[in-house]
Amino acid sequence: MACVEEPPEKHCWVCFATEKEDRVAEWVSPCRCKGCTKWIHQACLQRWLDEKQKGNSGGAVCCPQCGTEYSIVFPKMGPLVYFLQQVDRALSRASPFAAAGVVVGTVYWSAVTYGAVTVMQVVGHKKGLDVMERADPLFLLMGLPTIPVMLVLGKMIRWEDYILRLWQRHSSKLQLLVPGIGRPLPRVPADGSNGGDHLSVSRTLCGALIFPSVASLVGRLIFSRVPSSLQRTVLGGIAFVVMKGVFKVYFKQQQYLTQANRHILNYPERERDIDGEGRSEGGEDDTEDSGNE
Repeated sequence: MACVEEPPEKHCWVCFATEKEDRVAEWVSPCRCKGCTKWIHQACLQRWLDEKQKGNSGGAVCCPQCGTEYSIVFPKMGPLVYFLQQVDRALSRASPFAAAGVVVGTVYWSAVTYGAVTVMQVVGHKKGLDVMERADPLFLLMGLPTIPVMLVLGKMIRWEDYILRLWQRHSSKLQLLVPGIGRPLPRVPADGSNGGDHLSVSRTLCGALIFPSVASLVGRLIFSRVPSSLQRTVLGGIAFVVMKGVFKVYFKQQQYLTQANRHILNYPERERDIDGEGRSEGGEDDTEDSGNE
C-alpha cells in the first residue's frame, strides 16, 4: 500500500498557534503565500486588518509577505443603510470645500469690516458713514476689502533698505563733502549679518493693520491745527513713515558698523601661558646675569 502523506500542520503567522492547539478556530489562506505563512486565523486576520485600516473600513490591505491584496467581502446592506452610507461619503468629500469656504468668507468679511472702520477713522466717523451710505454697495463690497490688502502690500515695500544700501555704497564719496564720514572699514560684513533682518509675516501684518490708527494719532498730535481729518491723517502717516524710516536707517547703519568693526580676541588661557613663559624666561635671564656678575 502506498503511504499517504499527511498535510502539513497549520501555523498562524500572527499568534503562532497551531491547528492542534485550537481545533475550533476558523482558518483562512487569503494570499499566495506557501509554507508557514500560508494559514492564519480568521479572528487574528480581522484584528490585523483593523490595525492596518485604522478606521477606514473600505481601504485596501495587502499581504506583507507576497503583496497580494486581500479579498474582503461585506454582507449586503439594506436600502436605508446604503443611502445613509452614500450621504456620509458625500458629506466627507464636501466638508473640506465647505471649511475652505467658511475660512475665505470669514477673511473676506473681516476685511470688509476693517476697511469700513478705517474709512471712518481716516475721514471722520460721521463723514465716513455718510460717504459709505451714498456709495454703490457693489463698490463697497469690492473696495473695502482692498484697503487691508493695499496696506500689507505697502508695508512690504522696504524703501529703507534701498536707502541704506545706497548710503553704504556711496559713503566714501561723502567724505569729500563732510570730513569724518565714509571712513574706510576694517572689513565688509557679509549679507544678512546686520541683525538678521528678514521679512516677518506677523510683524508685517500687524504693522500694516495698525498703520491707520498710528497715522491718525500722529496727525492729531503734530498737525492738530489742520481742520480736515483726512488731511491730518495723511500728514500724520507721512510724518510717521519718514521718522520711522530715519530711525530704522540709522539703526541698521549702526548694526552694519558694529559688524564691520568686529574683532576676535585671543584665547585667555593662551595669553596667560604666553605671559607666564615670558616671565619665566625673563626670570632665568635675570638669574644668569646675576650669576655672571
